[in-house]
Amino acid sequence: MSLFWRIFGLNAVVLGTATALLLWAPVTVSVPVVLTEAIILVGGLAVMLVANAVLLRVGLAPLDRVTRLMTTVDLLRPGQRLPADGHGEVAELIRTFNAMLDRLESERASSSARVLKAQEAERRRIAQELHDEVGQSMTAILLALKRSADEADEPLRGELQQVQEITRESLDEVRRLVRRLRPGVLEDLGLVSALISLTTDFATHTGLRVRRTFEADLPALDPETELVLYRVAQESLTNVARHADAERVEVSLGHSDSTVVLAVSDDGRGMAASYEGAGIRGMRERALQIGARLDIIPGNRTGTLIRLTVPLSGSIRKHV
Repeated sequence: MSLFWRIFGLNAVVLGTATALLLWAPVTVSVPVVLTEAIILVGGLAVMLVANAVLLRVGLAPLDRVTRLMTTVDLLRPGQRLPADGHGEVAELIRTFNAMLDRLESERASSSARVLKAQEAERRRIAQELHDEVGQSMTAILLALKRSADEADEPLRGELQQVQEITRESLDEVRRLVRRLRPGVLEDLGLVSALISLTTDFATHTGLRVRRTFEADLPALDPETELVLYRVAQESLTNVARHADAERVEVSLGHSDSTVVLAVSDDGRGMAASYEGAGIRGMRERALQIGARLDIIPGNRTGTLIRLTVPLSGSIRKHV
């Protein structure tokens, strides 16, 4: 039934009921109108208006649901759809709206994948330049400082050794940046080893206690999925260090028959469920890239759980 005929039918029911009551009810209207008759007429009008409003609310409820979803839909949280039962203009509108969301989510996933691949390529390029150019130059400076310090007399030797130590710390920081930009351990030794290295480095630099639980018999995932899991863990730990004011962090990686689940939780001050900064939005972009689901679960009193659920279909490494 079209929307026009639906509204027409609702109004026809109300007006027909009112006409029937006027025809068969033992009520007359005098001239001039008596007070009791006026009360009855006004009461009948109020009843008709209320009935008409209720029926219209029921009839137009699907449009209200479409409007609410339009104002709250988030393409980084795929799968938000409305049931489209029956026939007619309203059902067709809902089906069209759902199809539009399918296209937008597909296009968003494709564009996000292109952007993230470009970012990873740029990360690799910068890491390579830092390693080859800056790292080698600073290594040469360290060697030159060591030779100069060995040949110099006091107090110049002490000053040169102090500069040498500062340069060595800077070189270590450059190497740490290279590891963050391009996780070579991930490419060489796999996901679990990369996560162990990541959490060890995190604990060393932040002083937080890190508890790791990694299953040993994980399925062989494709490189793209492993990179997303690694980057989500990296960004989650960065958020903990910057915002959580926590003392302990737990990182776990496990799997079932159909999913691989990465979970990062802390005992910090928690995060408002409605607030999502650039870091979490970036994690959602990465989850969308591989068809995974990212859940941000605030604790009852403190702490936050970040959980990435990756479906195994399409994520298993393909052997040639």
